[in-house]
Amino acid sequence: MFRRKEVKRPGLTTVRMAQGLLQAEIYKSKLESAGIPVLLEYESLGPTLGITIDGLGRVRVMVHDDLADEARTLLEEQEAAGEEEAAGEEEAAGREED
Repeated sequence: MFRRKEVKRPGLTTVRMAQGLLQAEIYKSKLESAGIPVLLEYESLGPTLGITIDGLGRVRVMVHDDLADEARTLLEEQEAAGEEEAAGEEEAAGREED
């Protein structure tokens, strides 16, 4: 299968890889709401055909080098909060079943 060589973007750092444009847009929204500009890089064929296999659905979430650490921290906090929320929902569902 055709593999695209990773393109280096001077001044930009990939802070997250998303599987699909929807997930990448969520990351982008979170970062931009904190004032961090974001560039999404992806193969145009993936969203066009809705394919998310063999790297076609992979989206690179990129920010300016100076903001990379802050962006990673924000995204990690978002994921941690999502995991805590999911655990709370599972616990509540378990109590309802009893």
